[in-house]
Amino acid sequence: MLAKIRSSILVTSSALILFSGVPSLSAAPITAKPITIMLDGFPLPFPAAPFATKGTTMVPFRAIAEALNINVVWTEKTQSVTATKSTNGQQIKVILHRNDKHASVNGQDKLLTVAPVAKDGSIFVPLSFFSSQFGAAVSWNGAAQTVTITSPVEAMYTEAFYAISSFKELSYVKNFNSVSFGWTRIDDTGNLTLTGKDFYWPQAAGSTTPESIIQDASTAGSNPQLMAVATDGKGELTKLLLDTSLQKNVITQLVKLAVDNQFSGITLDFEGLGLTGDLSAIQQSYNEFVHQLAISAQASNLTLTLALHPLNGSYRGYDYKKLASYANEIIIMAYDYSYESGPEPLKQVDEAIQLALKTVPKNKLVLGISMGSENSQSINSKIGLAKRYSLKGIAIWRLGLISTEVMNQIQKTITMKA
Repeated sequence: MLAKIRSSILVTSSALILFSGVPSLSAAPITAKPITIMLDGFPLPFPAAPFATKGTTMVPFRAIAEALNINVVWTEKTQSVTATKSTNGQQIKVILHRNDKHASVNGQDKLLTVAPVAKDGSIFVPLSFFSSQFGAAVSWNGAAQTVTITSPVEAMYTEAFYAISSFKELSYVKNFNSVSFGWTRIDDTGNLTLTGKDFYWPQAAGSTTPESIIQDASTAGSNPQLMAVATDGKGELTKLLLDTSLQKNVITQLVKLAVDNQFSGITLDFEGLGLTGDLSAIQQSYNEFVHQLAISAQASNLTLTLALHPLNGSYRGYDYKKLASYANEIIIMAYDYSYESGPEPLKQVDEAIQLALKTVPKNKLVLGISMGSENSQSINSKIGLAKRYSLKGIAIWRLGLISTEVMNQIQKTITMKA
């Protein structure tokens, strides 16, 4: 793509309603400074403020559990919560009872420092419980009135992009579930081409050829995708989308190129649509092109991935709901904000995800992360947002920009090849 282009349990909503109306436990004096819960470096909304009792920091289950993707069942008869979570092939099952220090963890009795209590319509547990039972790193900073939680390492689907200048990090391909190779583009006339300055079919480098790279990726279990790139800088996309004959030719060529070179799918990175003009007409024309491509791709056993500008970005020519009905996967290019001047603002990335989730199933959404903007200190928070919303995974732009430090940080945050 172009430059301008984590655990614990909580009760569910129904369980919280059941707990409402229970007398509140006396809390520590309210401080003037508001309390913040930070999960993977970004604030987590919560319905009731954490408090301290008997030297223990108590935190609300629901706000944290939902963000950590814990399955929770409330049993009214026993006034208990059963929470389960599978992590890297292992399941943790926890049973908690209100006002009881004894918890069951995979059938073993565990003693809490303080019993779960109901307060302000929420159920609270000791902050340390998240760390001891679910592997989250937790801390409380009294001076800053901040609860800090770092989610545990979990398996996650990962993708990467391989452009022309990515060869030096070819060895990283095997670490990813899928790799999109940007070796073709739409030219100024609206036609598909394998030549150009930025995206083109590469020349062989000794015994390493484009074909051998694709084959090696397949052998390593990293599904190779043929990525077609285009911008509308010179109206090339507009030409394509307004000409049914051009569209048919491009679709035929693209599918044939993918099949002949043993790619497992196609990734479209069509950028720049909808900055101005009739947005409805622009969206409709792109929808129809993608629909026809999806039909042809499916007939050839190819998957279809779309890399799209975020819905809170400048380009509004992308109908997420309709496009998601045609494609196997949507990558949110949530890096339209800083334009490589620094880490992308988490608030806007979070908003982009929430907007996409309104119309696209989470198991089709992948969070795009640009290493043109991020670094080894900032990438964990971006991955954390993908975890928080239980997205399908993350997509890294691009090989060639991933430093050793960044790759090490990614592998400390998630288990790759999920």
